[in-house]
Amino acid sequence: MRFTLKQLRYFVTAGELSSVTRAAEALHVSQPSISSAILHLENVTGLQLFVRHHAQGLSLTPTGRLYIVKAKQLLGQADGLVQYASTISEEVSGSLRIVGFPTFTPILVPGLIRRFNEAYPAVSVQCDEMHQKDIIQGLQEGRYELALTYDLQLPADIAFEPLMEFPPYAALPLNHPLADRDEVSLKELAPYPKVLLDWPMSREYFFSLFLSQGLEPDFAYRVKSMEMVRGLVANGFGYSLFNTPLANSMALDGVGFKQIPLKEELRPMRMGLARLAQFRVTPVVEAFSKQLELQAKELAGTVFTDPRFYRSLK
Repeated sequence: MRFTLKQLRYFVTAGELSSVTRAAEALHVSQPSISSAILHLENVTGLQLFVRHHAQGLSLTPTGRLYIVKAKQLLGQADGLVQYASTISEEVSGSLRIVGFPTFTPILVPGLIRRFNEAYPAVSVQCDEMHQKDIIQGLQEGRYELALTYDLQLPADIAFEPLMEFPPYAALPLNHPLADRDEVSLKELAPYPKVLLDWPMSREYFFSLFLSQGLEPDFAYRVKSMEMVRGLVANGFGYSLFNTPLANSMALDGVGFKQIPLKEELRPMRMGLARLAQFRVTPVVEAFSKQLELQAKELAGTVFTDPRFYRSLK
């Protein structure tokens, strides 16, 4: 090998911090060690990885941004080898960085991590919440090993294993004219004010449901959190469409609302595990994935209490 993993780690840290000085402080090494590692990588690869700014640190070139993604992947695989060595004695240990979609992550993941830690106490699990665009970027940049998310506009380099299927359904105020129905159609809902969860990719999905029926919804309110959607619906400002079934039909202020299935056969969202396809599956990732697969049906039956709004695929 024409460079070492240590030199690669120095480069990645400098790239993430945009500074040789801060990288040296973070890694507890000298600044010349960082600079020498970067210069060596540029010499052996023939690439300019950074633009140097006098007294203002440095920034990655477009080539450097591509190279740092591959460098993170390689370092992740190297760390995985260390973790794998510990599993030879049938012990799964180390750390796991996962990310989840905000609608169902608070419902499913805390209990899942608790169960996983009971089975594998030597593993430390860190979980973040992000929207789909950021989840995909986080996987591609190597910041997360695993994602619990939807099959929503996933690129070809992301491997996806579905676990549950969530058909869209309506959420209505208790005093809404359609709230006494056993089911309702998009055509019936379209004339009424709609509260839209205005997240990237999610809004396009919900709008596409109306387009598939030749309808134009009345987006009266656009909000950025699931809690605000539930609050506006419960307090009579309009209806909304959800995918993820909820543990209860109540907003944070204690006001309730009604969940009603849709009449139309519309494209459901599939929730499952996503990872970068070219990443080697570490023992910790494999153990977490198997744990979730085993508990998917049980979790669905205990957390999501209305079977009209989900289907287990495992």
